[in-house]
Amino acid sequence: DSLLQEKMVQKKGKKGKKVAAAPLAVKKPEAKRVVNPLFEKRPRNFGIGQDIQPQRDLSRFVKWPKYIRLQRQKVVLQTRLKVPPAVNQFYSTLDRQTATQLFKLMDKYRPETKQAKKERLRERAAARAEGKEDAPTKRAPVVRHGVNDVTTLVEKKKAQLVVIANDVDPVEMVMFLPALCRKMGVPYCIVKNKSRLGRVCRRKTTSCLAITQVESNDRSSLNKLVESVKTNFNERGDEIKRHWGGGSLGGKSAAKVAKVEKAKAKEMAMKV
Repeated sequence: DSLLQEKMVQKKGKKGKKVAAAPLAVKKPEAKRVVNPLFEKRPRNFGIGQDIQPQRDLSRFVKWPKYIRLQRQKVVLQTRLKVPPAVNQFYSTLDRQTATQLFKLMDKYRPETKQAKKERLRERAAARAEGKEDAPTKRAPVVRHGVNDVTTLVEKKKAQLVVIANDVDPVEMVMFLPALCRKMGVPYCIVKNKSRLGRVCRRKTTSCLAITQVESNDRSSLNKLVESVKTNFNERGDEIKRHWGGGSLGGKSAAKVAKVEKAKAKEMAMKV
């Protein structure tokens, strides 16, 4: 019995084939680092109540102000929900190069400042006091701003070019303008940033501007702008009406959908 047990133990000990030993690799001689005895090693301990923690980027854990959270949530919502064409058209704006040329032109026709108006009226009053004939000064061509003013100009077909901001809140204020401009045959474009438009007419922000008149030497540059604007906005009316926006899933939801699709495909393959 004892012999049998010994043999069993020997058999149990042998498991599989013996693996050949790895060939002896030639070890590279390690270059010893010269340690300067003047500098002693003082490792830090980042345990609780020990050394001060290193500075980390904690922006993920910041409790952001409510307006920041709201605007971030709004952006996410707009990518997730399906956006109707009337709203979605405000996401395609004028290209940078054309926008630069447009603002260069509009800067020439900014409304006069309060100071300049004061000076002008003072000069006119001084002329009247001297007994000269009171001739009202000729009104210089300037850009017109504000929804009501611009709408009236479009309806009367007096506007040569309408510029609308893409970030007007609520968007319903200017949502009708593109359709009105297309109907009346007035060139229009959508540009980024209402504060940029506001700067042109010396305000904080403004929703839209209209160019009614320009000097004769600026006519060619206006015509070029109108041409490019017409091809990008006015003539693409039917395409804009069809194009919905948003509707893109987040990372987790997309992965979930992909997983279900993969399972379905696998099931179909099994049936075949």
